[in-house]
Amino acid sequence: MTEDPGGRGGSRPETLRLLPWSSPEGKACYVSGDGTGYVSRLADEMEAVQLSMCVELLGHADDMITDRDTTGDQLRFLAARMAESLRDVHRIALSRGLRLLGQDGAASDCEERESIDR
Repeated sequence: MTEDPGGRGGSRPETLRLLPWSSPEGKACYVSGDGTGYVSRLADEMEAVQLSMCVELLGHADDMITDRDTTGDQLRFLAARMAESLRDVHRIALSRGLRLLGQDGAASDCEERESIDR
């Protein structure tokens, strides 16, 4: 446990957090801490960008689906980007869900679920 940075006298438990990126070998990356450190803040920023990109991609998808001039190649490209985005959002959901449950040491469970990303 670490001291509460807000000075309220409490403490925050240290947990493992699944990060929104993988190692060069494609393995899941984790950070251990109370969620206030540099790596956690960087992960928060990256998750925000990934979620924002997903929203933008949905807008493009809506436009392309209603446009009769959209080609098959364009739709395949869209589907590939949507699959990438869905993997990102799935990883964010796993990370946040595990933190909500307070599961320390849930790395092996995450690694099983991460097999979906490969």
